[in-house]
Amino acid sequence: MKIICFGDSVTRGVTFTGGRFKIIRENYPVLLQRLLGSGDKVINKGVFNDNSDLLVERVDKDVLQLHPDLVLIGIGGNDCNFHWDQVALLPEEEHVPIVPLSRYLENMKILIEKVNSIGAVPVVLSLLPLDPVRYYQSLMKRYSHSIGHWISYCGGIEHWHGMYNRALKDFVRRTGVPTIDIRSAFKRKGSFSELINEDGLHPSAKGYRALAEIVSTYIPELRTRVKQHA
Repeated sequence: MKIICFGDSVTRGVTFTGGRFKIIRENYPVLLQRLLGSGDKVINKGVFNDNSDLLVERVDKDVLQLHPDLVLIGIGGNDCNFHWDQVALLPEEEHVPIVPLSRYLENMKILIEKVNSIGAVPVVLSLLPLDPVRYYQSLMKRYSHSIGHWISYCGGIEHWHGMYNRALKDFVRRTGVPTIDIRSAFKRKGSFSELINEDGLHPSAKGYRALAEIVSTYIPELRTRVKQHA
């Protein structure tokens, strides 16, 4: 079975240590391949800083033309994020997420329809949980403490993060698309101090192993879906 992992930096395999972003070799698609063995082929099509707008732009080239059996779509964390340089500059103003919620859901619909159109099975991954305290600290180090003022004013990133994840959960429930609840399972894997890096957003090495393990437990059921879909 050919599996494409399609998403952003969490799929690509990005970590944040010592104040710098780094690409790691032991990303979740690599670890998933190891868990599944040579009978399956896992392809990593994650791109750093991508959102659902950008996935729609590259789905034909990076997914459809490769004729996969299964496509694991993990996207949303950058959609509900903000232009923090603008927030730091204008902390009293209203700011909106990079990809508004309605467009995010429409993009997910497009991605799923395109994957279905080639006879592959789309699978939606929930948003990975974040550690808001460390995320805020990281943002204020990179930009300005004025971000803290805006965060307290608007309700914080976990408000937006949770909103997008709940909307995504409702979307897959209504459409019947296969889904993997990464968010809940990840929280059961251990403490965020071990699973999430110092930026409060990207997984640690242990976190990527946990992510691969979570996804691998769904593969037998998804394999059955692929056979039924063929």
